[in-house]
Amino acid sequence: MSVALKQRKGRGAASNDSGRFEAEKRVAFDDGWGTADEEPAPLVTTLSVDSTRTIIARNDSPDIGFDRSINPYRGCEHGCIYCYARPSHAYLGLSPGLDFESRLFYKPQAAKLLAAELRKKGYSCRPIALGSNTDPYQPVERKLGVTRAILEVLRDFRHPVTIVTKSALIQRDLDILGEMARDRLAMAAISVTTLDRRLARVMEPRAATPERRLETIAALAAAGVPVRVMSAPMIPALNDTEMEQILERARAAGATSAAYTLLRLPLELKALFKEWLEAHFPAKAAHVLSLVAQTHGGRLYDSAWFTRKTGAGPYADVLRLRFERACRRLGFNQRTTQPLDTSRFTPPPQKGDQLALL
Repeated sequence: MSVALKQRKGRGAASNDSGRFEAEKRVAFDDGWGTADEEPAPLVTTLSVDSTRTIIARNDSPDIGFDRSINPYRGCEHGCIYCYARPSHAYLGLSPGLDFESRLFYKPQAAKLLAAELRKKGYSCRPIALGSNTDPYQPVERKLGVTRAILEVLRDFRHPVTIVTKSALIQRDLDILGEMARDRLAMAAISVTTLDRRLARVMEPRAATPERRLETIAALAAAGVPVRVMSAPMIPALNDTEMEQILERARAAGATSAAYTLLRLPLELKALFKEWLEAHFPAKAAHVLSLVAQTHGGRLYDSAWFTRKTGAGPYADVLRLRFERACRRLGFNQRTTQPLDTSRFTPPPQKGDQLALL
């Protein structure tokens, strides 16, 4: 007999269904001993080494503004239920559900691999995006320091970097980012999904509070680092009414540019998000999903370039017009900062370089 799943404290997903590549499927059931009535045990985060041999991932997607990125971690302890990266855990034979936020992989050789790749003959410098898939400043970074080690290499090579995060931990690295920003080598984007602390607690349970994210925008701006606010994702009938207020608060804190995306529900994320909605917002669940489907031609997701991030149709058009109007009113996206500088890229000297000239 199947049972209703109970939410674990501090976790976003409720279930841990097998990924799409697995032959066997997990099903929760009542064993008749009353275990279904018990509170689920806390889920401990485990760390494993990702022994990748390369560190820079490249893409040619026409609707993404960068062609290379680095993800120091696989999986993300923030536990954001809406995270479009969740399905990537299926490639590891793990669940996009609870496994994604509790079974993490880190890249201890990331800095060494990066330095080697940047020294390769013929390397062409373009900005590297940190955090394009999972957050480079999730809680384990405080102990592991993989992201900071990467930034140290980029600083030494005078290589431009962009960072997307929802963590206040980025403030730890203001010494590096402030120095790089003075030479137009760094910019950051802070994701602010909601200003409602109660909603944030259940939607993104281990991420920084909305107040801390606004403080982080202010700290970055004060250090001279150009900051973009990401009001993303906007979820119909859940946080979409907050868009203008998020933009206003971020502008007041020092953000100079802004962007937004609509909720994306690829692959296993559809079922996970629906399960979460029915658990936390049962009265709204059907309405939210109906509006999402209206932006993708009646489906919960369409992977077509460009429209996958903002949708199409009346609801999507209204959201876009609201965003554009708010940006004009607040003075966002007026190109007050220059693009990152790729001309400064210079691999630092290393032992043996002088001998190589003889």
